Amino acid sequence: MKVIGIDIGGTSIKGIVVDGSGQLLEQGKTATEASQGKERILGNMKLLVDDLLAKHGDVQGIGIGTAGRVNVQTGEIVYATDNLPGWQGAPVKEIMEAAYRLPVFVDNDANTALAGEAWLGAGKGLRDLSMLTLGTGVGGANMIGGDLYRGAHWNGGEWGHTVLVPGGRPCNCGLNGCIEQYLSGSALVKLASEATGQAYASGVGVMDDHLKGKPLVTKVLKQFAAHLAVVIHNLHNGLNPEAILIGGGLVDSRAIWWPLLLEAMDGMRLRADVRPALLGNEAGAIGAARLIADRL
Repeated sequence: MKVIGIDIGGTSIKGIVVDGSGQLLEQGKTATEASQGKERILGNMKLLVDDLLAKHGDVQGIGIGTAGRVNVQTGEIVYATDNLPGWQGAPVKEIMEAAYRLPVFVDNDANTALAGEAWLGAGKGLRDLSMLTLGTGVGGANMIGGDLYRGAHWNGGEWGHTVLVPGGRPCNCGLNGCIEQYLSGSALVKLASEATGQAYASGVGVMDDHLKGKPLVTKVLKQFAAHLAVVIHNLHNGLNPEAILIGGGLVDSRAIWWPLLLEAMDGMRLRADVRPALLGNEAGAIGAARLIADRL
């Protein structure tokens, strides 16, 4: 059985064709052009799907992972931030099923990333998992007994908007002190820039300066690791998964900061199984493919 998996990000839309064993048969990518609104996002996604179907006409379903809260029963976007303007309320499943006459399943992108990692990545063989994705923002997802746990209002796993520091840094969600303001890649760049008075363009510069032994940067990175250890501790005690997976762009530089995390966990006597995600940017599309395959 062949299925398509789609991952809609803020900057690009990734697509793959896989078979039932997870073998990659085709992949493609296009710009999201999110700032141009819902119709452009949908139009670009359809162009990518058309391209994949032209090469594999025997596809039996389409799985889609997207930012935002998703009602997986209706395939509608219940809530989306300004990163995807006009996306909130979009009936994605209905639109895509009408266009392609194929079954479509839509879910949140952190859920699809966890589904991918559970199938072919760092969570393979495990049935109770939690995941944190540390990228531009902080996403999260939970799997209990092999099933994704989405919550009563489709925002289960929104770890990025649980409060880490009461009365802390203002967040774009309207609260103060959310995890996202301390553990996202963009937060790390901001914190390092504030601490040093140097404007970092990306996390790469932050990591380089830590390796060069700049004490103010190392202090920021140690605080980042300490905060991450607290979040892992809370997940470990609250849900007690078999493993906690850490994904997102920051994992690419884990060789630099992971030892600091292990040190912080050791200081808390925290014995949780924490693993870096393995599938990188492909996790969301792989998981979306898996979720539609499961439904078929």
